[in-house]
Amino acid sequence: MKKIFLLTVSFLMLSVLTLSAEDVSTYLVGSHVDVDTSKNRLGKAGFEILAEYESVENGTTIVFTNNALKAEGAKPKRAHAAVLRLFIDDQEKNISFTNPIYFGKAFMQEEYNAAVFEAQLQSINAAFPGLAGSVDKLDADALAGYHFMMSMPYYGDADELGEAATADLLAKAQNYKEGKLLLFTLKLSDDSYLLGYDLDKRTKKFVNKIGRANAAVLPYCISIENGLASALEAKYYLAVSYPLLTMTEFTTIATVPGAISKQLEKPFK
Repeated sequence: MKKIFLLTVSFLMLSVLTLSAEDVSTYLVGSHVDVDTSKNRLGKAGFEILAEYESVENGTTIVFTNNALKAEGAKPKRAHAAVLRLFIDDQEKNISFTNPIYFGKAFMQEEYNAAVFEAQLQSINAAFPGLAGSVDKLDADALAGYHFMMSMPYYGDADELGEAATADLLAKAQNYKEGKLLLFTLKLSDDSYLLGYDLDKRTKKFVNKIGRANAAVLPYCISIENGLASALEAKYYLAVSYPLLTMTEFTTIATVPGAISKQLEKPFK
């Protein structure tokens, strides 16, 4: 009986460890590294810097990519997987990367290629030793089908911003307010682009309200593909970027998703 009991306990402990091992951290966090040093390390690791952006006061988000990520993002409706982000927090003196595996699984859906995104993780870890997983995390198997709660949007429920020829949509985005809100333009194919877009100061304040540690959520991105400009539905994107967010906390930014959608639509009217 004692032997059976010990075997049962061992099995339960193994089950707990297995379940825990399935969790994927949303971010990779580490000790502070300044912007110039970070850009230098990313460049040496083979990454291309797309934008350097003040996502919060005393905080900078660096958006970067490489050929492997661009190839994944060039696949239909997968543009958001083409970039990774590094948030450098000069106030709290730490850094935070978007985890390639977490966002790869979320944004590539059933087309997730483990070899590609694990290679990005290895490159980041080699360039920035000592990174650890964030407390924010989700079950790996749940990421492709993630939504915040019932009736909330999934990855595939894109926010459609405008329709026209791809070249015309791109020109509208580039010319709106003389291009001052456009942070980067990443060409993925002849008919597919990912744009980094700046939100107004009032809307961006949601980051300070629900957690500056996850400020890599900004800048927001717009996909232009096959004559359609779209963005990740904000109720989905904010939730997947803040997986520990409670319903009570979500209600404190209830107006933000609508504000984001309205701002992203304006260039395409």
